[in-house]
Amino acid sequence: MNELLALFATVFVTLFVIMDPPGTVPVFLGLTSSMDHKRRNRAARQAILVSFLVVVIFAVFGKYVLAYMGISLPALRAAGGLLLLFVAMELLTGKAEEPSAAANTNVAMVPLGTPLLAGPGTIVATMVFVEEHADLASWAVIGAGVVAVHVCVWLSMRFANIIQRVLRDDGVTLVTRIAGVLLAAIAVQMIATAVTQFVTSPEILTGH
Repeated sequence: MNELLALFATVFVTLFVIMDPPGTVPVFLGLTSSMDHKRRNRAARQAILVSFLVVVIFAVFGKYVLAYMGISLPALRAAGGLLLLFVAMELLTGKAEEPSAAANTNVAMVPLGTPLLAGPGTIVATMVFVEEHADLASWAVIGAGVVAVHVCVWLSMRFANIIQRVLRDDGVTLVTRIAGVLLAAIAVQMIATAVTQFVTSPEILTGH
């Protein structure tokens, strides 16, 4: 029992740090600044659902899918970083706030659901936890940890509406620009980590 509690704590803390629920608030506000209260709540629910499904799918089938397609984990990390960098540029230039952009793109799925929440770090960490434990009880505990972190993320985004009322439009615009800078930094770090992995393990490039 103590081992299962320790496993739950490890999974929860690890994924909490990676997904960073408080840190998603400015990005969430920036990407949903043109939405009303109802649409923003729906976007939060959709983002959580997408993130959870992606994490579960990769936890169960991830290593088989990547192996079949010949995709390495550093390549997955680099792709996620490039996508986040593109979104960060939109936040910094204000394009993400245009109604036309919001109408044509479901930001709850991309980039909120993935790769911001269910990014390479979250996916890899979950895959490692699953591979290190073979019994059903441990898998159930890992699943509970994943659910608990997603609940924390949802609460952060759910109460982002209160934050918006406090900040008002000018404050949200400021937060959006800050979020763009932070998201760009996260994206660059993801790409840099992937490049470092490619350099230190050149066999990844050849698929060996």
